[in-house]
Amino acid sequence: MAGPGATDGGPLRLDGGVATGLRESGVPIAAPWWTSGALLTRRRRRLLRRVHERHLAAGAQVVTANTFRCNLRALRAAGLGPAGQVRMVELAVDAARGARRPAGGADPLVAGSMAPVEDCYRPDLVPPDPQLRAEHRWLARQLVRCGVDVVLVETMNCAREARIALEQVLAAGGRAWVSLVCRSGGRLLSGEDLARVAVALRADGAQAVLVNCTAPVPTEAGLARLRDADTGPIGAYPNLEDRSGIPLWTHVDRPLPAALAPAQFGALTARYRDEWGATILGGCCGTSPAHLAAMRDALATRTHPA
Repeated sequence: MAGPGATDGGPLRLDGGVATGLRESGVPIAAPWWTSGALLTRRRRRLLRRVHERHLAAGAQVVTANTFRCNLRALRAAGLGPAGQVRMVELAVDAARGARRPAGGADPLVAGSMAPVEDCYRPDLVPPDPQLRAEHRWLARQLVRCGVDVVLVETMNCAREARIALEQVLAAGGRAWVSLVCRSGGRLLSGEDLARVAVALRADGAQAVLVNCTAPVPTEAGLARLRDADTGPIGAYPNLEDRSGIPLWTHVDRPLPAALAPAQFGALTARYRDEWGATILGGCCGTSPAHLAAMRDALATRTHPA
């Protein structure tokens, strides 16, 4: 596929919250393994594959491999040596590829997830550039070797790490979409202006720029900034968790209720398309197969304005 787009001519539909599905399946999400704990046993890998299958059955056209926590730093902290580190990436991609079913005559895309090497929500913890290059280079090469269709550089909180991760994907021979986590006003968690960062990422070679793991209202502000920047293909997959009473970014190892009902989410994604021209849409934490099915139906029944 030359660039972002869907086989039916509408927005390309991403999958939902893998961690959300794993929690609901009884797989713990906690240090030191986090979501990579789903790769440790055959039983858990079957549960992971089933999460992917449910997302695809609900209309997703992209299945994202469970490599969000498969960077060197996280795997070393869990006690794995070089062979085990490589194997974790292979198992995650295999689970995603094994879940695919023909959809409208075309196989869904397999995306490899590449997250910040430290904390997604702490731009103050981003390591120096040489460390970033070395660690993102390793995962980029593994993902490309495993044959993913695209690398989803996601939940990036600052331009510096986003650009280095993108650089390493391209150097490894892959193609990349880059997604950023934002606060209010169309700014990254680092305080940088999203539009300026998006222009830089497009110039660097990103095929699409998105907003993810951000609540629906600030996601709208982010999309508006992306469209103002005229950066090419844009998209969003917002965080749908209702985190009322939970301190910001605090980890909770239990299923949280969704802040939006499926029908509300479907209408929201149609609005993202109609008002800002988003061409890649899905959901992050808290997004269930029911939300994805509602998005599929909403995007199929509403017409993009001429």
